[in-house]
Amino acid sequence: MSDLETLKEQLEVLKLEHRDLDDVIERVSGTATSDQLQVNRLKKRKLALKDQIARLESRLLPDIIA
Repeated sequence: MSDLETLKEQLEVLKLEHRDLDDVIERVSGTATSDQLQVNRLKKRKLALKDQIARLESRLLPDIIA
């Protein structure tokens, strides 16, 4: 498997996890006894995933010389 294919696969895995976290955060936040600490941790994890996704996407896009 080439480096490009590996990066694309990693990107898809991260995007899937990011979407899954959306669902989990919504479910946890929607309960009457929601644990704010857990919600905050999930949101931090989601933000970290977003940063990783952005880094991978920037590696996959060719550099544009202005």
